Amino acid sequence: MYRRHFLRIGLVAGASLALAGCGFRLRGFDEPLEAIDALALEGAESELAQQVARRLKSSGTRVDEQAALVLNLGPEDFRERRLSVLDSGPRELEMSLEVPFSVQRRSDGAYLLDQQRLAVREQIMVNDDELLAQEELRQAARDRLRDAAVSQLMDRLRAL
Repeated sequence: MYRRHFLRIGLVAGASLALAGCGFRLRGFDEPLEAIDALALEGAESELAQQVARRLKSSGTRVDEQAALVLNLGPEDFRERRLSVLDSGPRELEMSLEVPFSVQRRSDGAYLLDQQRLAVREQIMVNDDELLAQEELRQAARDRLRDAAVSQLMDRLRAL
């Protein structure tokens, strides 16, 4: 019994060390934006803009008003679409978030990424019997959509 337990722990530890030793990492997880040292963030003050600023700082990019590159973020556009046809009981909703953005050089105003859109979608189930839970579900979905949009934006900035 003790031998099997010890063997199991040894195999898990060995596999963990082998993965760490070969350089295994989750792709794109907070990798630094090597090409971008500093970035200015312009646009409407929103929760998305705050999340972008936090993610840029955590990935090693300075958020500086005088940076050579400017990230222009447009307003968040949340939409909700009903997918189910029944009027009573649980309903399925599709929530989506679209945000326009662009990246330009401050020196000559040239666009490196011209008027692109981040678009993410998620489906949720809501029930008319639970009105308070409905709003919490919607807010949690909005937060997840923002996180997904920020991840998309970081992937596009990495491509610069």
